[in-house]
Amino acid sequence: MLLEHVYLSLVPLVVSIVLAIVLGLLCHRFRRVNSTLVALSNVVYTIPSLALFAIIPAVIGTQVLDPLNVIIALTVYTTALLVRPVAEALAAVPAHVTAAATAMGFRPLRRFLTVELPLSVPVLAAGVRVGSVSNISLVSVGALIGTGGLGTLFTDGFRQRYLAPIIVGIVLTLVLALVVDLLLVLLRDRLTPWTRAGGKS
Repeated sequence: MLLEHVYLSLVPLVVSIVLAIVLGLLCHRFRRVNSTLVALSNVVYTIPSLALFAIIPAVIGTQVLDPLNVIIALTVYTTALLVRPVAEALAAVPAHVTAAATAMGFRPLRRFLTVELPLSVPVLAAGVRVGSVSNISLVSVGALIGTGGLGTLFTDGFRQRYLAPIIVGIVLTLVLALVVDLLLVLLRDRLTPWTRAGGKS
């Protein structure tokens, strides 16, 4: 159950980071796109998770108990959550730095990958940490429609009126969230060695 929970929560996180970077770049480059995408992401994030889990099978034609439904739903949620932080992270990159990169002959794609994106990692990492915790908690909701993960311990415990599985599920979920958050902090520090002296997490 723990391994399945990790799979169902982290795969959407990785996919949504890629999607959010692309959408965030569009928001950063085009102001009209920015207002539209940010507003749309806010609306999407307000959709109840259980309703989205139930709607997706009807939209894409999967079985109700297919774990793909949870993966797609969490990818949508996390992408919506990360679009604004990515756009703000890119906007926080000093203009003189990008101007210097352009003056040195960096093309837009190279400048984005080697200058803007690395410098935006500290701000972006904060959003990713929130997204990871959100995913880990929302996967448990998927157990209500029959998918796996640690949420199964909650549903089994309530059905059997047995407290032990519920406590184990809560503890494992909290530990998993803490471990993933710690790993993300370590990855952020690894990718941004110039910020280590600040010691902020």
